[in-house]
Amino acid sequence: MPSKILPPPLKPGDLLRVIAPSGALREFEALEQSVEIWRSRGYRVEISPQIDDKWGYLGGTDETRRHQLAAAWQDPDCRGILCARGGFGSTRILEDWNWQLSKSPPIQNPKSKIQNPKWLIGFSDITALLWSLYTEGISGVHAPVLVTLADEPDWSIERLFDSVEGRPLAPLKGCGWGSGVANGTLLPGNLTVATHLLGTPILPHLDGVILALEDVTEAPYRIDRMLTQWRLSGALSKVCGIALGSFTRCEAPPTVPSFSVEEVLRDRLGDLNIPIVSNLPFGHDSPNAALPVGVEATLDGDAGILAIGHPH
Repeated sequence: MPSKILPPPLKPGDLLRVIAPSGALREFEALEQSVEIWRSRGYRVEISPQIDDKWGYLGGTDETRRHQLAAAWQDPDCRGILCARGGFGSTRILEDWNWQLSKSPPIQNPKSKIQNPKWLIGFSDITALLWSLYTEGISGVHAPVLVTLADEPDWSIERLFDSVEGRPLAPLKGCGWGSGVANGTLLPGNLTVATHLLGTPILPHLDGVILALEDVTEAPYRIDRMLTQWRLSGALSKVCGIALGSFTRCEAPPTVPSFSVEEVLRDRLGDLNIPIVSNLPFGHDSPNAALPVGVEATLDGDAGILAIGHPH
């Protein structure tokens, strides 16, 4: 894994571009409310002209969505990319995609071939873009998309601004499963999207990674199937800790025999003998605490705490 680069901290006055690289946008009022949050902090926000394109369940054709991402990524004035929503589709535009095809002037950083890196912000289906960018050594932020940001509590919104404006982040408290403390590289994402990156070039190296996973509307047997694939692939043998966020609306119908999601998670992960913390406040349920991708973190499986950075 190349050395990780944090893009330069954002500051009021910076230009941000809004794109829809995944599913078709339908929550326009929520989008406007969230754009106003950014603007109220002094940011200039430009919304892609193709933001309301639709092609089936996608936010426009692959070419249209790839163009939105490329236009924002290659704009030398743009400092950050705000993803409108998740859904599905970001992996499709990563076929034949190259983050290094930038027309921007180079920054003075020898660690990466990427010129002028900028913040990429989103979660859910945006996991694929965040992880792909991380394979190039650049950190993004796993954080609310624009159709969900306005529903976040004040502390969560402040945490997002802390993440991109260069301030320290408070530790998150969850339920510790034991097995001590792990120091590693934080890799947050959606379980379903991440599972479909296994065996592809988009999957980052997982050695020494603290995997942070969440999901929504996946029945317990499907969570079981995905985690079993992670086990069979050997991927889980490389990670040093697992942080679990919310698994929202993942209950089986009451008439169907089933384990609970909690039982599945403990069955599939509990024998790994690495620190695990569950019930952390990130994922599809509010609050969705911002988590930077690729930064050093500490996971305390005994105290149930995920801290960004090593303890002093």
